[in-house]
This record gives sequence, structure tokens and C-alpha cells, in this order.
Amino acid sequence: MKQLMFLVPFIALGSSLHAASTGESLFQENCISCHGIAGQGDGPIAKQLNTAPTDLTKISARRDGVWPMLEMMSIIDGYSRNTVPREEMPVFENFLDNEMVEFDTGNGEVVLAPSKLIEIVEYLETLQNPAPTRYVP
Repeated sequence: MKQLMFLVPFIALGSSLHAASTGESLFQENCISCHGIAGQGDGPIAKQLNTAPTDLTKISARRDGVWPMLEMMSIIDGYSRNTVPREEMPVFENFLDNEMVEFDTGNGEVVLAPSKLIEIVEYLETLQNPAPTRYVP
């Protein structure tokens, strides 16, 4: 019984700890070395790059409060390499090779999209400061 009582605080603590979302985990595994823990472009290798990493917390602020979901998906998946600057931004193929889920493109059309790609872009939305006020697909 003493052993069980010893474990109760740890069980309670464990149940209250923040569990990282899939998007947050993907961000931690793939993005913080350049963009930093908070996404502000100050990761440990940022100064070694020719192009400074983008401050990911100001994406919607730079677009007058609009959160550009499809544009962000395109930048991360590397399909559209015409977004500048991105010369040193890697293509994250591991975000594309997974379960496909339905995604509403915003124009009434539902398409299949990689769930990891959606998860990380939705996580980036949570980093926005200030929060987005409008949305486009």
C-alpha cells in the first residue's frame, strides 16, 4: 500500500502534463534547428545559413491578419519552390508519406491531403502573434 501511495502524486502529475500535439512534435523534430523553439527564426543553426529563417510567429501579421493555410502547406511540402526566400529550406517529404485525410480547400471542394502536413500547419497557426483574424485556404 505504501508503494501505491508513493505513486499517486506521479500519476496525478503525469495526467496533468501537456502532451505535445502531432504538429508540435513535428515542429520540434524538423523546424527548431533553424526557426527556434518559439518559431522566431532564432534556432541554433540560424546564423550559419545564407538566408535568415523566417519568423514563423508573424506569418498572419505580415498578411494583415490572414492565415494562408494552403500557401503554408505548399511551402512546407516543397511542391511550389517559387516562394522566396527558401533556397535553404528543406523539402519535408516525410510529411507527405503518411495517412491521407479529407481537407476542405475553402472553395467547397474537399481533397485528400497528408495528415502530417495539415497537423504542422495547424500548429504553426497556434504560434501566430497576434492570432489570425481571417482565414484563406
